[in-house]
Amino acid sequence: MKYGWLTDIHLEFLKDRLASRFVKNLAEQEFDGLFLTGDISTAKRLEFHLQLFEDVFEGPVYFVLGNHDYYGGEIEAVREMVGKISTASSILHWLPASGVVELSCDTCLVGHGGWADGRLGDYSGSKVLLNDYLKISNFLRAGVVGRLALLGSLGDQAAAWLASLLPGALQRYQHVIVLTHIPPFKDACRHEGEISTDDWLPHFSCKAMGEVLAAAMKNAPEKQMTVLCGHTHSSGECQVLANLLVKTGGAQYGAPEVQEIIAVPA
Repeated sequence: MKYGWLTDIHLEFLKDRLASRFVKNLAEQEFDGLFLTGDISTAKRLEFHLQLFEDVFEGPVYFVLGNHDYYGGEIEAVREMVGKISTASSILHWLPASGVVELSCDTCLVGHGGWADGRLGDYSGSKVLLNDYLKISNFLRAGVVGRLALLGSLGDQAAAWLASLLPGALQRYQHVIVLTHIPPFKDACRHEGEISTDDWLPHFSCKAMGEVLAAAMKNAPEKQMTVLCGHTHSSGECQVLANLLVKTGGAQYGAPEVQEIIAVPA
């Protein structure tokens, strides 16, 4: 079976007819399914863009949300909307709501969009101001004083969700594929071929999730994990452990593309 992996496709940067054409072209490539690792659209356009997949794609579309998917909205409201869409759909599967998804007798899929938790790099010395903090209601309410606590809470939430799923998944399956948006390790957080600096790392990586993934794989040395993430718009790979590989997808605004074809033995 072959799955197309896409990340940071940002369909909001395309005119509707071009976004529709892009999704139709994906359908014509005869993938068995798709993996989308976040930043599909923005809050006000997300339902429309997910519907494009519903209309033309025949296989399952497994996806997580990225930070841009919440722009112009509130985190809880966007998640509630996406949960309802996914529940009503025959092909759209929002991770984490789908839990552990069996792809084959040996391979399963889990995921959570995650969030940068401010714990890698130098948060206190960083001059970076992401649009997240200006375009997502939760961060506007938190303000500068409450921002770090909110980042940590969101990162911990994602890590706890995966921690609840991984033991069972690793007990049953030989290979676990994890979809997330935020790079969970420093070495996976790359921009233009280089590891992000301490200014950017707090806003582009999730230490809490990385700790959960690494601990799970240290406890299951005979199993394998592949993590697919995005966010940085710069591609790369890092072998965190002998059995833990992380791939970060590259991207350009206005030019969505398939990152890689992920082969899953039947």
